Amino acid sequence: MIERIFGLTERGTNVRTELTAGVTTFLAMAYIVVVNPAILSSTGMPVAAVAAATCLIAGLASIMMGLTANLPLALAPGMGLNAYFAFTVVKGMGVPWQIALGCVFLSGVAFLVLTLIGVRALIVKAIPRPLLHAVAAGVGLFIAFIGLKDAGIVINDPATTVALGKLTSPTAAITVAGLLLIAALQAWKVQGAILIGVMVSAVAGIALGLGAPAGPYDPTAIAATAFKLDVGGAMSIGGGLGWTLLEIVFVFLFVDLFDNVGTLVAVTSKAGLTDEHGHIPRLNRVLLTDSCATIAGSLAGTSTVVSYIESAAGVAAGGRTGLTAVTVGVLFLLTLFLAPFVQAIPTAAAAPALILVGAMMMSGLGRIDWNNPAVAIPAFLTVVTIPLTFSIANGLAFGIVSFAALKLFTGKAVKSDWLLYLLAILFILRFIYVAQI
Repeated sequence: MIERIFGLTERGTNVRTELTAGVTTFLAMAYIVVVNPAILSSTGMPVAAVAAATCLIAGLASIMMGLTANLPLALAPGMGLNAYFAFTVVKGMGVPWQIALGCVFLSGVAFLVLTLIGVRALIVKAIPRPLLHAVAAGVGLFIAFIGLKDAGIVINDPATTVALGKLTSPTAAITVAGLLLIAALQAWKVQGAILIGVMVSAVAGIALGLGAPAGPYDPTAIAATAFKLDVGGAMSIGGGLGWTLLEIVFVFLFVDLFDNVGTLVAVTSKAGLTDEHGHIPRLNRVLLTDSCATIAGSLAGTSTVVSYIESAAGVAAGGRTGLTAVTVGVLFLLTLFLAPFVQAIPTAAAAPALILVGAMMMSGLGRIDWNNPAVAIPAFLTVVTIPLTFSIANGLAFGIVSFAALKLFTGKAVKSDWLLYLLAILFILRFIYVAQI
């Protein structure tokens, strides 16, 4: 039955290899069970509920991906988008987390519709690839900055805006030690380095009295966030279908779309699963699964779900079929029973993971042509404005507007760029709108 479903022989693999690859991928991305609740809890969402939702959705989405697309691709709530959800939408815009979940739901529906009618390919073609890499790096800096701030390593300063905190404080000291531990483990190519570092740091933090007491064991903790989304409230943001709602949904949609495309290309190429033209097999099934997972995630109580680049770890271990993804999903579902205890993990343990994940997101900068001002300037503006304005949307806006303007001013604009210019005009109108409120 397994052979018939996954075609192991055809792809030159076996059950043992696929199971091993699944465990490898799970260990590489299991940190999300700790980090996602640490970020979303800043909105007032219960830690145990978010942890349970994270495990449940990551499990079901990965299993669905394995069974429908037969690719070794695992899914979970996305890093970067969870930060945007928490720090920009909820804390920055003052949107209640229930309404923010409604926005996630709407973005999932929009992504589903765009996939079904084929607009996805049009959007993918319109956005310059350098900006895709720049957004990923900017989000990485954003996440790392949040981790440094949570750890007390970076603090507010009225004279210089930011300054170095007291590294001798328990939280900062444990974060620094955790950073060194994870970095060393990664240098030694230890699978699950981030998870191991988080757990060791958590033990140290709890021993120093930094963590909250673990809640009573109750796998139904997810009830605190499940079906609490407010779609009606989301539809009424900014007076109903206003700029604010469009901006939130667009960022969720945009980052989700390109995060998946980038991950798909990287993972399927590494696995040798693309055809002679570089096309990804069952692409529509992959995108449909992702959009359905995002919708389900909003219902369960977590931010946008995306394909994880950590899936490449499983591919490196020999994973070639959906059985790898199914294995990851089953392990996440088993982890669901430990979710209520995540609230005992102190900030000092999660902060190193945020910082190191941010560092790993810098790799795309090497693919940008920094010798070409028409590319380098928009890319730089994208990277730097995301963390400094605490907004992914602002980074996207600066990048797309400047890229389009430089193409126009250098006489390189062509008719096929019409969608890029349409997006640039919309972002300019957004700047005007924001300046008036």
